[in-house]
Amino acid sequence: MSLRGVLLALLVLANVASALLLVRDRHEHRQAFIALNRLERARDELNIEYGRLQLEQATWAESTRVDQVARQRLGMLFPRGEDTVVLRR
Repeated sequence: MSLRGVLLALLVLANVASALLLVRDRHEHRQAFIALNRLERARDELNIEYGRLQLEQATWAESTRVDQVARQRLGMLFPRGEDTVVLRR
């Protein structure tokens, strides 16, 4: 084989190797994009759940709810006027 034939064979081989590497990189890119979409969906679902939990926490901590539980379950009452003592210095 002549030098020209060897050079042509090397160029064809380099071209095929380049094409195979391009296909591999495209495949890895698709896989990474699919994983990214999956993680973004999970993040969105977690944000929705976090919002629900914040709303639930606000509901449970509402002053009327706390007052209701204190009265019903614990038997607590607001002190009467005569039970209140004011200390002055």
